Amino acid sequence: MCGIAGFCNWKGDWQKNIERMCRKMYHRGPDASGVWASEDHSVVLGHRRLAIVDLTPAGAQPMMSHDGRYVIAYNGEIYNHTSIRKQLLAEKKVASFRGTSDTETLLEAIAAYGLADALKMAKGMFAIALFDREEHTLFIARDRIGEKPLFYGILKDNINSGGNDGSFVFASDLGSIASLDGFTNPVNDDILGDYMRYGYIPAPYSIYRGIWKLEPGKILKLKPPFDKPELETYWSMMETAVIGQKNLFRGSEAEAAEELERLLRESIAGQMAADVPVGAFLSAGIDSSTVVSLMQALSSQKVRTFTVGMWEERFNEAPAAKEIAAHLGTEHTEVYITQEDARKVIPSLAEMFGEPFADSSQIPTSLVSKITREHVTVSLSGDGGDELFCGYSTYYSISRIWNRVKKIPKAVRIPASILLKSVSQTGIVSRRGNASLATRARLLGAGSIEDMYLRSEIGEGLNLVRQSNKNSTPDFGLWDEIQSRKAGLTWMDTYPAGLLEEPQHNLMLMDLLMYHPDDILNKVDRTAMAVSLETRVPMLDRDVVEFAWTLPLSYRQKDGVGKKILRDILYRYVPRELMERPKKGFSIPLHEWLRQKELREWAESLLTPSLIEQQGLFNAVQVQKLWDDYITGHVWRPQIWYLLMFQEWMRRRLN
Repeated sequence: MCGIAGFCNWKGDWQKNIERMCRKMYHRGPDASGVWASEDHSVVLGHRRLAIVDLTPAGAQPMMSHDGRYVIAYNGEIYNHTSIRKQLLAEKKVASFRGTSDTETLLEAIAAYGLADALKMAKGMFAIALFDREEHTLFIARDRIGEKPLFYGILKDNINSGGNDGSFVFASDLGSIASLDGFTNPVNDDILGDYMRYGYIPAPYSIYRGIWKLEPGKILKLKPPFDKPELETYWSMMETAVIGQKNLFRGSEAEAAEELERLLRESIAGQMAADVPVGAFLSAGIDSSTVVSLMQALSSQKVRTFTVGMWEERFNEAPAAKEIAAHLGTEHTEVYITQEDARKVIPSLAEMFGEPFADSSQIPTSLVSKITREHVTVSLSGDGGDELFCGYSTYYSISRIWNRVKKIPKAVRIPASILLKSVSQTGIVSRRGNASLATRARLLGAGSIEDMYLRSEIGEGLNLVRQSNKNSTPDFGLWDEIQSRKAGLTWMDTYPAGLLEEPQHNLMLMDLLMYHPDDILNKVDRTAMAVSLETRVPMLDRDVVEFAWTLPLSYRQKDGVGKKILRDILYRYVPRELMERPKKGFSIPLHEWLRQKELREWAESLLTPSLIEQQGLFNAVQVQKLWDDYITGHVWRPQIWYLLMFQEWMRRRLN
């Protein structure tokens, strides 16, 4: 695991700026740093190294191919690099290797087969910058699912930019780009509506105008004068889902479970390989328990497992996780967090993510990453199980609601939706009742199950965006296809209704296209890498994902209970009674903690009407109402945390 950075056509002190970019992401690779520049300095690559495989200088980067044509700066792991290496040797593409790193294997595969074909061969997670010295062409690429981050863009024209107007830049860390001399790209207020809907900024957007996230499965190609990027897709989650559902698995449920277990074992075995200590996150959930069960079955030694606990019993899964660990025989560590722990970590969150991010489970994820890093350098996680195997209860509930709503004629539903929205804004009912009516109004106006899922995710955050902004997002309370947004269209907005035959499969795919990479994987990568911990996700293995999409819905869900096929595997290792208990989720009592003195003072310092007015991005009246509803009416809305994380990011950006 590492960090990469670089730029093209930099005018001025290129060495000082690339070194600054690398220092800014020291946490992503504290073991070493390297820089490479082309002869004319028109292309510069930087790298920070967290040594995982081949800890010797033979694995250092940036690295040049044996033939001298390619230079790579790479962040990630290629889990099947040993088999690729054997193929390269067997085909005499390479006479010998200098070291044992997967970086060298990937680089020589690119030299032998080309970038796109090499990436199609590779099973792993990665963000890559590759310079072709012969064609004088820069490529950047990202892994299939979006485990590793990669930002890129053009610096904004500015009289203070030192002549670097129009320079192309890229980095694993958005803060590295923002650290460049003359960086003045403004806040992208077009995407504030998206942020206030979801609590994160979906790809391809970033918080800055002109700076983008490279989407998963994409390659960006750039030729001189490095100002017109070309995008190519080498792997598509949507295409994989469509193909899989057209070619359903023909075997029984038992046979499907056997095949999935085989694929997971293969994936986990590959991801346990490292030249440093490896462990795993363990909750009391199906996903992480399945991963740990298979890890322990594959290991001759006790697997190291780590759990975060809450002193508030209704949020605490640590005792259950401890029982599972004891049954499997792992070497288990747990850490309990308090409001004081949360208070200490909150100020650092804005720096970790480089842009506003507000999934509140970032707090326990950050704390469990910290304790895990004290014992191991690599940790496997169970992420991906919910989205691939129909684990979220929302998939079932939205389907159930849609089956009722769609029976109501549209000529009745739409006026009723408008009426309920109006009532929710009058204040006739209680504050909590108003929130409930607003939700019902949105759902009642849906035109499809996909549209309903979109509306269920919207919340009330759009009312907070300052409507006087010329590019502001319109109110989604009355949203339809005609009233589309002027900017910031996402996968949720553009998803083709009815793409897959099963309605719940469409909801799963929507999440895998946006929520999973931009929220879940983003959260895990940033919080773990903040403490130089590499995380690996076995369920996102290419073969596991492609097989999962061939499964009928009945193999994933039965009677409203998801992840049936994973349960069939897990119960071979863990007694059913240890797993079948209410899921508490990886959450914290944030709505209670923010009422306590120190956190309340911190929050209110960020939400003062004068500050909100001065920034000109949010509606100060609506922000104050949101906070008043919470303090005096006990109405918690997630947009409170969204605002606080945005405001903390703004404060740190301006300091």
